[in-house]
Amino acid sequence: MELLLQFFDILLHLDKHLTVLVQQYGPWIYAILFFIIFAETGFVVTPFLPGDSLLFVAGAVAALGGMDIMLLMATLFTAAIFGNQVNYHVGRYIGPRVFQWEDSRFFNRSALTKTHAFYEKHGGKAVVISRFLPLFRTFVPFVAGVGAMAYARFTLFNLSGALLWVVSLTLAGYWFGNVPWIKQNLTAVILGIIVVSLLPAVIGWWQHRKAEKTA
Repeated sequence: MELLLQFFDILLHLDKHLTVLVQQYGPWIYAILFFIIFAETGFVVTPFLPGDSLLFVAGAVAALGGMDIMLLMATLFTAAIFGNQVNYHVGRYIGPRVFQWEDSRFFNRSALTKTHAFYEKHGGKAVVISRFLPLFRTFVPFVAGVGAMAYARFTLFNLSGALLWVVSLTLAGYWFGNVPWIKQNLTAVILGIIVVSLLPAVIGWWQHRKAEKTA
């Protein structure tokens, strides 16, 4: 319970913790941020790590002179790309092995074929949009690999999605993160970013449940 409270404290007070880390580790802060974003996008088991809020706060800290904004964006962009690439390849490796049992209730070739068809048709949009959705950001590239989405197509949308995600949120923090009202209410702003990021997924789930009840 104590560890959980500490995690939420870090999540909601990223500005304070990140400022301390910049002071303590200097240039090594880029490596720390690289690892966090790489892990959040690259490992299926770590979707709980900060993503959107971290980009925003990092941009705000950079605006105060704590980091170079161009180097920061390049670091985060590279981490986001490689995270998704690793996640895709893990899914691509695991998929054919997991779905080889024809009589399994959940893992079968029919499910693999349907997943592949979905990603061939809608995979590009899914990869880009999921960048702005916690949890989905971690699972979409993995499932894209499981469904054997064409690698060149995945890479193209991975690059464009990572660029849009990193640049938009980091620059938003850089330009607006130190506005007095936002700075004084940064915890509420971080909570707002998290809620807004999760809202599309919640709405989608609610609509799906509603459609099931109607059917």
